[in-house]
This record gives sequence, structure tokens and C-alpha cells, in this order.
Amino acid sequence: MDRMHDTNADIKALNYRHIFSITAELGPSLDAGEAALGRRVLNAVSIGTFEGPRLRGDINPGTGDWMLVRRDGTMVVDARIVLKTHDGAIIHMTYGGRIVIPESVLGEARDPDKRQNIPLSRYYFRTTPAFETGAPEYAWLNNIVCVGSGRLLKGRSVAYEVFQIL
Repeated sequence: MDRMHDTNADIKALNYRHIFSITAELGPSLDAGEAALGRRVLNAVSIGTFEGPRLRGDINPGTGDWMLVRRDGTMVVDARIVLKTHDGAIIHMTYGGRIVIPESVLGEARDPDKRQNIPLSRYYFRTTPAFETGAPEYAWLNNIVCVGSGRLLKGRSVAYEVFQIL
């Protein structure tokens, strides 16, 4: 019992640090149609940026999310993004996650002029980014655990806040 209590205390004591904000505009989706696991859709990034206290730069165009839309409506994120920092370093960012938009919100979420007005409390958009780079000045990213909180923006854009779990 003491061991379980100690574990719960550790979890409750989790802290985090903001790593960066990322914004991406998506190009047209490539929809592969219904398959065995659901509908596979490629949402490629056409342009994007990221900025935080220790790094900033652009998203390499053409990277994106190979999303699976399950039959229950849950969107399973499977993203591979290439970040290029302001000083030329290349950072590979991969992340999974879940986006759950209730049926009652789906119409607004699909409307490019309204989606940014949906309160974050009305849908779930979370990711788990991991990083890989050979750039010495950003090597610290290789060994951290992160979570991301996403939101829908106007048009076909999305944004994330990425946090390191300390």
C-alpha cells in the first residue's frame, strides 16, 4: 500500500515546461477511403512555424499526419514532421495522439470559418511528441518526454503547445 501511495504522489507532482508553440497550415487532404481499420487520410503541412524559449524555425513543407479515422470517429494521429531551426539544424518530430470531436461539434469543426471559435473544452486534441536530432545544440530534445495540446484554427490550420514533462 505504501508503494502505491508513493507512486500516486509522484504522478501528482509531475511538472512541465513549455518547449514551443507550433502552427501549421495543411494542404488538401489525400483520402485513401475506408479500409480494414478505418479511413486513412494524409494531412500534409504546406507551411508552418514553431517558436519557444530555446528554439524556433519553420516546418519543412510536405511533412504531415497519416491520420486514421476510426469507425467510432476518433482520429488517431500518426505525424512525422521535420523542423528546421532558425540556425539551420534539422529536428525530426514524430507524434501519436488522439483527436475526439463529438458529433455535436463536428459541423463547426468542418467549417473553415468557424472552427477556431470552438471552445477547447468541447473537443479533445492531445499528442505525445518525440524528437531526434544530431545537432549538438538541440541534443537535449533526444532525451525528453513531451505532451502536446492541440487546437483547430481558421481555414485548414492547427496549432499545438508542446510541453516537456519534468
